Amino acid sequence: MERKIVGFHLDEENDWVAELECGHNQHVRHNPPWINRPWVVTPEGRAKVLGQVLKCKRCDDGAPRDWFSSDQPA
Repeated sequence: MERKIVGFHLDEENDWVAELECGHNQHVRHNPPWINRPWVVTPEGRAKVLGQVLKCKRCDDGAPRDWFSSDQPA
């Protein structure tokens, strides 16, 4: 299922994680040549993709939310 990106945070290993509108998290690493997401390394790049969609496998699997709207950063 496709879900909009509503925010970002760094995990404990300093990798970027997208926060999706459904309450699930998804890593969005830039790790060339395997994963090419140069937009993730700058605040401007991350801001440009807010509202774009990612496929959420956790929704497809019926997994519980990773966070709730009250947990999400402003």
